[in-house]
Amino acid sequence: MRKGSLKARLRARFYASVAAIALAAALAGGPAPVRAQQAAAVTIGQSDIGGVVTGPNRPAAGVWVIAETTDLPTKFAKLVVTDDQGRYVIPELPKANYSVWVRGYGLVDSPKVQTAPGKQLDLPRSPTTSRSSRIARTSWWRRATGVSGRKSSYT
Repeated sequence: MRKGSLKARLRARFYASVAAIALAAALAGGPAPVRAQQAAAVTIGQSDIGGVVTGPNRPAAGVWVIAETTDLPTKFAKLVVTDDQGRYVIPELPKANYSVWVRGYGLVDSPKVQTAPGKQLDLPRSPTTSRSSRIARTSWWRRATGVSGRKSSYT
């Protein structure tokens, strides 16, 4: 009889512990709501071009934004890299019309967009990988590791 009561007390203690943990989890709150990452707006001056680069599902971090013009006495280009939220500012541009596009390692260049300094310009990042960049990465990796990609004649 004593053995049965010990078992019953252990079982009751176990269930009480489980109930206490469940109650603590319920009082702590449910899972936090999931929010899509949204990039903050970019503030630009009269001689700047700025905006946000977005990919298929989120802002594009670490891609290059290039502004280029031939309206000046010599060809002029400036390049910046987006921050973690996909924001960029190309500062202090001479007055001219610019072609602006996005480039990234392993990405196809985005279409060029015409704009002028002092304008906000949000750009899309191309979601596809170019065949040439895959070949370039493979070639670089083979050279770096010494793998020729050909079968050895010493097998």
